[in-house]
Amino acid sequence: MIIGAGIGGLVSAVLLASRGLEVTVLEKEAGAGGKVRQLDLDGAKVDAGPTVFTMRNVVDDIFAAAGAKTENYVTLHKADRIARHAWDGETRLDLFADHARSKEAIGEFAGAKAAVGFESFSKEARRIFDILDRPFLQNSKTYPPGLMWRIGLWRVGALIAIRPYESLWKVLKEHFDDLRLLQLFGRYTTYCGSSPFQTPATLMLIAHVEAQGVWAIDGGMSALAAGLEKLAREQGVTFRYGASVSRIDVRNKAVAGVELASGEYLAADKVIFNGDPAALASGLLGRPATAATRKMPAKARSLSALVWLANAKTGGFELDHHNVFFSSDYEAEFCDIKSGRPPASPTAYVCALDRGRSPVPAGQAERLQIIVNAPANGDTEQYASKERDRCTTDMLARLRACGLELEEPLPHRLVTPADFATLFPATGGALYGRASHGWAASFLRPGSRTSIRGLYCAGGATHPGAGVPMAALSGKLASQALLSDHISTRWFHRKAIAGGMSTRSAMMGASG
Repeated sequence: MIIGAGIGGLVSAVLLASRGLEVTVLEKEAGAGGKVRQLDLDGAKVDAGPTVFTMRNVVDDIFAAAGAKTENYVTLHKADRIARHAWDGETRLDLFADHARSKEAIGEFAGAKAAVGFESFSKEARRIFDILDRPFLQNSKTYPPGLMWRIGLWRVGALIAIRPYESLWKVLKEHFDDLRLLQLFGRYTTYCGSSPFQTPATLMLIAHVEAQGVWAIDGGMSALAAGLEKLAREQGVTFRYGASVSRIDVRNKAVAGVELASGEYLAADKVIFNGDPAALASGLLGRPATAATRKMPAKARSLSALVWLANAKTGGFELDHHNVFFSSDYEAEFCDIKSGRPPASPTAYVCALDRGRSPVPAGQAERLQIIVNAPANGDTEQYASKERDRCTTDMLARLRACGLELEEPLPHRLVTPADFATLFPATGGALYGRASHGWAASFLRPGSRTSIRGLYCAGGATHPGAGVPMAALSGKLASQALLSDHISTRWFHRKAIAGGMSTRSAMMGASG
C-alpha cells in the first residue's frame, strides 16, 4: 500500500506492480502528482509546482524497468538554452546545453578570466557528481563510513574531493571573482531549499546535473505524473483518490494497516509513505507512527516560497522558458530569510510556461509561474493581505529593475508558505524537507526504511533529496527496500516450514 501519489509514490507503484505485487495507492487529493500540480487561473491551467526537469535517464530507467518506453507516455524536448539570467539594467547572460556556447557567453559577459573559471568550476562539479552518483544518490541512505566503503577505502582523496567541510560560496570564489557569477552558480542550492552561504561545496554537483540537459515536457510537469499513473494502471495498480489516511496502524513495532478519515480500515503489512516524514514524526498519522523517524527541528527546515501564478501580458525583457532575475544584494536576501522575513529585495525565478520552442505573439497573455524564496514559517505566519501586497510590490520592482514589465494590476494568485503548510502538514511550508546546511545534513535525511517494520518513506524530503529526479530515485529506493524485505520474509517462512507451501503476504493481497 502506498500513501500519496506524488512522483515518489507513483514510481514505487510502477516498480512494485511490475514485479508482480498488487498495489493500492491512497491519495487525499483528487488526482496524482503531489507537489507536481496545476491550478486554474481564470480558465488557464498554470503549473504550480516544479518546472525544471533534469536527469532524464532516471525516468527512462524506471519506464524501462516496467517494460515501457518514456516517449510512449510523455513527450520530451531537450532545451538548447538552460536558462536566461538577468541583473539590474537589463544585464543578461544565457547558459546553454552546449558547454562551449556557455563558456563563450560567460567570456563575453565577464571576460576571459571568468571563462577559464567556468571551465575549472565545471570540471570540479562533474568530478563531485561522478564520485557521488552511484555510491550515494542512486544508493540507499548511508553514513560517512558507509559512503567511504562504497566509494572505495583506497580512495581517501575522493572523499576529500567532494569538499563537504567548505561552504559553496567560499569555494565558488576560487573559480569566479565576478559577483554576478557567484550569484548564478550559488543559486543552484535553492533547488534543494538551501542557502549558498550555509551549504557545503559538495552541492556544486547540481550545476553539473543541469548542464547535462534540461527537458521541456508537453503539458508541463503534470504530464509526467499522468504518464506514470497511466503506466501504473496498466501494471494493475489501484488508485483511490479522495482517500485521506488518518492513522497508520502499528502493532508489535510493525505495520498492520491504515485507517482512512472515513473510518475504513485497510490491512497491509507493507506501506510506503510518500509524504514529508515530518508528518509521521509529529504524530499526524497516529502516535505509534512517530517512532518511524526522528522529529526535525523547525530551524533545520528548508526554504519555502512565495509563488505567483499569472496569466498576463509581458513587455520589455525577452523571456525564455526559465528566467532568473537576481537581487542586488544576495547576502542580504538570505539574511532576511534566516531572520524569518520574506526578502525585501528578492531574487525572482520566472517560468514562462508558453515559451521555449515557439515565441508568444506580441500583446498576448501568457502563463507565468514566479517564485521568490521565503522562510518556512507558514505554521506561525499567516501572510495577511497587507504583507501579501508588499511582497507582490517587491517582486514586481525586482523584475522591473531588470527590464521585465508585467501588466498592472497583475492578474494573479499568490501561494504563500502558510498555504504550503496547509497542503503539507507539519512542514511549516518547507518544500524540500531538511535544508542542506552543514556537512552532515545529507546524512540526516530519512532513508527508505524506517524504525517500524514494513513502513518505508519516499519523496523529495527523504534520501537522496529534493527535485523531481531525486523524488523518483527515492521511489525506486523505497521499492527496492520493500522488495528486499518481502523476499527475505518469504524465504524465512519457506525455511521455517519444511516441505510446506509459501503464502503471499498481505502486501500481495487486495489491500496492498
